[in-house]
Amino acid sequence: MAKRKPHKKKLSKKKPPKKKLPRPKLTRAKIAEMFAIWQRMNPNPETELNYHNPYTLVVAVALSAQATDVGVNKATKALFEIADTPKKMLAIGEDRLRGYIKTIGLYKTKAKNVIGLSQRLVDEFDSQVPDNRADLESLPGVGRKTANVVLNVAYGQPTMAVDTHIFRVGNRTGMAPGKTPLEVELNLLKAIPPEYALHAHHWLILHGRYTCKARMPMCYNCAVSHICKFKDKTKPVD
Repeated sequence: MAKRKPHKKKLSKKKPPKKKLPRPKLTRAKIAEMFAIWQRMNPNPETELNYHNPYTLVVAVALSAQATDVGVNKATKALFEIADTPKKMLAIGEDRLRGYIKTIGLYKTKAKNVIGLSQRLVDEFDSQVPDNRADLESLPGVGRKTANVVLNVAYGQPTMAVDTHIFRVGNRTGMAPGKTPLEVELNLLKAIPPEYALHAHHWLILHGRYTCKARMPMCYNCAVSHICKFKDKTKPVD
């Protein structure tokens, strides 16, 4: 008698349902109105990190994690004068690099990553900074946020790098609520009109850095306060 073959459970080919993003509290028209206001105030916003080329931009953004742009600029001013390519950075070496960036938080780990990404750029990319997310994120110390900044600033792609400022503004205004940076990023990419997409990242960062501050937002001096859904709007101190 022939042996019966064991029954194999059929695997479902259905993909798990995608998690729904939190719904924005603002209409697309209101979101467009906010960006129109920011555009009038600052037509061509730029990153506040100093850089010379795509390579120094990658390094500067990688160094800026848990640090201020002002602090990074102070540390990289002398560094980028002598090391503005991957090969020049490798010639300096990790120990000397630490000396240049020791005023920045987590400088030992960051120095290791900068040397590692520089080596990979030389070995795998002919010393050229990639213009796509997958290759950028393959570099040591380069995550999604850093890749988004490089793609936006160096290569003019309409990406959205969600840092603490953008995460706060997205949630506080009601424009792009989310429990994670990725949720806020995806909501913003859906909500922002195409004509504002290229510079949206900068407008949101600058708004969060100088107006919609974490502890004491300056709602009384905010150009989009009448649109924002933040309930506890602040008033000027007498």
